[in-house]
This record gives sequence, structure tokens and C-alpha cells, in this order.
Amino acid sequence: MTREFTSFDGVTIRYHRWDPAPGGDSGLPVVVLHHGFIADTHTNWVRPGVVEVLTRRGRRVVGIDARGHGRSDKPHDARRYGEEAMARDLLGLLDVLGEGRVHLVGYSMGAVTALLAAARDERVTRLVVGGVGAGVVELGGVDTRELPPELVVAALLADDPADVPLRMAGLRIWADEVGADRRALAAQGRSMHQGPTALADVTVPTLVLAGADDPLAGRPRVLADALPHASLRTLHGDHLTAVRDPSFAPAIADFLESAD
Repeated sequence: MTREFTSFDGVTIRYHRWDPAPGGDSGLPVVVLHHGFIADTHTNWVRPGVVEVLTRRGRRVVGIDARGHGRSDKPHDARRYGEEAMARDLLGLLDVLGEGRVHLVGYSMGAVTALLAAARDERVTRLVVGGVGAGVVELGGVDTRELPPELVVAALLADDPADVPLRMAGLRIWADEVGADRRALAAQGRSMHQGPTALADVTVPTLVLAGADDPLAGRPRVLADALPHASLRTLHGDHLTAVRDPSFAPAIADFLESAD
């Protein structure tokens, strides 16, 4: 089921809901999923089987399509973007859901957004962040040493994909494959959050998930150590393939099954 709400600045945000499998415990905190850059709820969470695993284990699940992504509005003004704006969208969603407790899961851009939200809202009682590492601690967000914003923007806005540097070719191909609005993505690329991120305020139990070959999640132990109550799990794969590691979805579900 897809629903929508109007966020703080008039942008329409759409989100998707799934009920637990028969016999599931509707009294457990709802699991809220926030995807990464270029992706959406379907590509980041449905296709790899995360939603299926969670609902099969009796959880209610909500996936938000970030502004500029999926079925949400896609303004082209860079001033409407950044993970700070997305965190406000996320907290607006929690208001709409009316839940006293939520478990929050974010990947890459969504992980930075989730950390920002968890640092300021006590409704988040358990947190999973994937696809990020030391860059969050050292730069405040997605590791721009590996993903330079100027190269991201140039790759997305190039008229001819053949003109995209090899380093960014995969990003451009993926954006085209999912039918993304590349001007909206470029606006986010210009506005990626770069600190400060109040990691010391993220006091809830947290799981850091990182692909062993993911350059955007380099040195994930640095991030886990910077969070007051975090553990680290390393998976097979890089930034795109770690979510398809057979242990990815069960690792999330197992961690969220622990008592708050």
C-alpha cells in the first residue's frame, strides 16, 4: 500500500506499508526503511528480500521514498535537498505514522539520514545503518573522498553517457536503468550532508553493516566505535552487492528482534 504526506516545505513524500505475515505481532515497533542514493524502496529493500524477511518474521514495515527518488516529488532546486531535509521528511513520516517507538534502518544516503534522525528523536529505539563507514565520522556523511560531488553531478548531467568518466560510469548506468530523474539526483549530489553529525547523541542500540569490498563503507569500525552502543557486522560484497548477501536481511531482522 502506498500513501503520501506533505512535508515541511511542501514536497510530497510517498511511502509504502506492509503488514506482518499472519500471526505476526502488530504490537512490535514498526520497522522504517530509508534507501540510498539513486535507489528507492523497491530497489533497496523489496528486491533484495528485506521486506519479505521482516514481514515473514511478523514485523510491520514502512519504506519511505526520499525526495527526488522513487515515487516522491522531484524538485530540481539543490536548496530543497540534503540529508538534513530528508531527516525532516523522515521525522514527518513518524508523525504521520503516530507510533511511539520505531526501529529505523538506513542504507548509504539513508544511513546518514537515519543517524541524523535518531540523534534528535527518542521515538527511534533501535537503529541499523549500512553502506557507510569512517566517512561519517571524518567528514560527516557519505564519503566524498570516494564519491566526489562534482563528479557525481557531471556524470548525471552529461548529455552523452559516453562522456562520463569511467569512475562514475556505473553510477550513471544505474540512474538510467532505474529511470531516475537525473536533474533531481544532481540537486541532491550538490547538497550531500557533510557534518557535523551528532553521533554521540545516537544512544540507541545500533548495528553497522558494511560490505567488505565497499569503498563507501571503508573502515566501518571507526563509525561503530564513534557510536555509544554500536556493533559491527561485515558482509560480502561492495556498495551495491552487499544488500544481496544472503545474510544481509537476516542480520537486520535478527538485530531488530532484540528487546529495546
